[in-house]
Amino acid sequence: MRGTAIRTTRRLQTSILPTPSSTLRPLQLPRPTCIFCRRHLPSSPRSSPRTTALRYISTSTSPSTSTAPSQPTTPTSSPRPKTHYDLFPTTLPHGPPPRGPFTIPTRPLRAEFLRLQSLAHPDRHSGPDKARAEGTSALINEAYKTLQDPLLRAQYLLSLRGIDVAEDERARVEDAELLMGVMEAREGIEGAEGEEELVPIRAENEGRIEESVGRLGEFFARDDLVGAREEAVRLRYWVNIRESLDAWERGKPIVLMH
Repeated sequence: MRGTAIRTTRRLQTSILPTPSSTLRPLQLPRPTCIFCRRHLPSSPRSSPRTTALRYISTSTSPSTSTAPSQPTTPTSSPRPKTHYDLFPTTLPHGPPPRGPFTIPTRPLRAEFLRLQSLAHPDRHSGPDKARAEGTSALINEAYKTLQDPLLRAQYLLSLRGIDVAEDERARVEDAELLMGVMEAREGIEGAEGEEELVPIRAENEGRIEESVGRLGEFFARDDLVGAREEAVRLRYWVNIRESLDAWERGKPIVLMH
C-alpha cells in the first residue's frame, strides 16, 4: 500500500507540477488603466519595492503649526513610499505584517484608492508635474491591484523579505492530499456537462481559498516566512482552479499553470 501511494503521488506531481524545463506563469496584472478616463497608464518600473523612486500623494493629514493657507497637494509634495502599504496610510496605518494584519478591509482600501487616483489624475497637472502624476497614478493602481488580492498580497509581502514565490520555478509543495484535490477538481471541471455541475466544485474550492488565506494571516502574524511561503504556493493552486472554473467551456480541456 505504501509503495502504491508513493507511485500515485509521483504520477500526480508529473501531471500537475511543472517540469524543470517548463516556465511558471505568475498571475499577470493587466496594463494599468485610469479608472476615470479609461486610458492606459505607463507601467511602473520593475524596481525594488523598498527603493522605488516614484512619489505619491497621501490622503492622511497631520497637524500643522503654520498659519499660511494650505496649498494643493501635488505628486512631488509627498515623501517616497517604501512599500505599497505606505500609499494607503488611512486604511493601513500599521503597515505590512507582522506589525499590521495580513487581512485588509477591501471597501476602505478602495475608497482611499479612489481618493488617491482623483488627486493624481494626470489631467489635474501640467508641465513636469503631469509626467510625474502619470507615474504616480500607475504606482497607485499597481499597489491597489496587489493589496486587494490575497495571493498577490502574500507574494508581494514575501518579495519584500527576499522570497520570490511568484516567479520561482521550483516553488512547489510535496503534499499528496493537495495534489489529489487538485487532480479531482481538474477532472470534475473537464467532465462537467453544464454550469450546474460546477457549483459544488466552486463552493468547495472557495472554502479552500478562504482557509488558505486564514492560514496565511496566522503565518504572517507570527512572522513565519517558511510557513507563509508554503501556504502561498498552496493558495496559488486553488486560485488557478478558480480561474479554470471562470473560464470553463463544455468539452474544453483545462491547463493548470502553477
